[in-house]
Amino acid sequence: MGRLFWKSFIALWLTLTFSVLAVGAAVWLYRGTNEDAARLEVATYRSNIALDTVESVLQHGGPQAARQFLMRRPPRGGPSVLVVDANGHELLGRPVPPDQHDHTRRIQTADGTQLELIAVPPPPHDHGFGARRTPPPLWVPVSTILLASLVFSALLAWYVAKPIRVLKRAFDAAAGGQLDTRVAPLMGGRRDEIADLGHDFDRMAAQLQAQITAQRRLLHDVSHELRSPLARMQAAIGLGRQSPDKQDAMLERIERESARLDTLVGELLTLSRLEAGAGGRAEHLELVELIAGIADDAQFEAEAQGRSLVFSGEGECWSWGQSELIHRAFENVIRNAVKYTAEGTQVDVTVQPSATQIQVVVADRGPGVPDKELDAIFEPFHRSDAGTDAPGFGLGLAIARRALAAHGGQIQARGRDGGGLIIDMVLPLQIQPPQHAA
Repeated sequence: MGRLFWKSFIALWLTLTFSVLAVGAAVWLYRGTNEDAARLEVATYRSNIALDTVESVLQHGGPQAARQFLMRRPPRGGPSVLVVDANGHELLGRPVPPDQHDHTRRIQTADGTQLELIAVPPPPHDHGFGARRTPPPLWVPVSTILLASLVFSALLAWYVAKPIRVLKRAFDAAAGGQLDTRVAPLMGGRRDEIADLGHDFDRMAAQLQAQITAQRRLLHDVSHELRSPLARMQAAIGLGRQSPDKQDAMLERIERESARLDTLVGELLTLSRLEAGAGGRAEHLELVELIAGIADDAQFEAEAQGRSLVFSGEGECWSWGQSELIHRAFENVIRNAVKYTAEGTQVDVTVQPSATQIQVVVADRGPGVPDKELDAIFEPFHRSDAGTDAPGFGLGLAIARRALAAHGGQIQARGRDGGGLIIDMVLPLQIQPPQHAA
């Protein structure tokens, strides 16, 4: 048992014990003060009833009727009534106690006979109705109270401390790298704040597990992407040394691979900055014009490759944001569509501004993406099963998603009828500049 269990147990037990003992003592004192008076009142009431009854029988039926009545009426927890004449003889021949009696009455019958009625209380050992029972010893109720409070406190402390111990073991396991640990199944049927804390832990562990898995996969992909150009550079250096007449070609290869590495490192830095949530200076941007400029540059590249691009969008749409990130997001998607669309086809870029957001739709006629990979293409270094020889690192769409998400936007992919891919981007408009940019 942990410290929380013992603290809760002792606190609850002492609280219950002192509370019950305090209430019991108050009841005991109150009962002791009023019990004698109440008992005397009840005894007087019963004695008066018994005396009234016997007196009524004597007045209306005489001594003979009273004798028969007293012989047929055995006392049942109530007082016995003695009928004594002036000579000290009792009507039924019963002995008259010599003690002074509290409940007596002197009457005169119809024939002038003086009689004394004496109400005698029942003996102490009589357990009939109204008899006084001897209370149990004080240790009996005290022991019962202590035992009951002990059991109740232990159960309640165990109920509170058990999920805390489960959470502690789960945190220890997570700290040791076991991020697949889950505590919700161990909470049973609890529906309280501790169970909510367990569900929060499970969500936290799941997110950490997903992030660490993604980081490991990213590290693996980065090492793979860096190894290939480095290997080609080393091969070019070796060939240049072996064949001096090929040095110019090898230097050109080394320069090409260096540029490729520089591009890769730049995109990785951008992705890392977005993952870390590092924010730059916000600017007031006109988004329709910005996207039109990107489309114009992409149209020039598309024509050089035997493709075309059609831009559709009018009006103005102003918003606050980081110019570089927003430009990279739209540029990566549009240039990616130009790269993958089939030769002789066109890419359609449609901009639909509104008062609260701007929606950009980019549609190509490329090989498309299987439905099961529509969300995975936004992960770093993802390669689609559709198969393509287009150059790239698989970071463009990942950067686009994170850049839009940094501004509260969304990006989704869906298949296009007749072949191809459609990318839907929605960016909410920021009417006021962000606080950190002020």
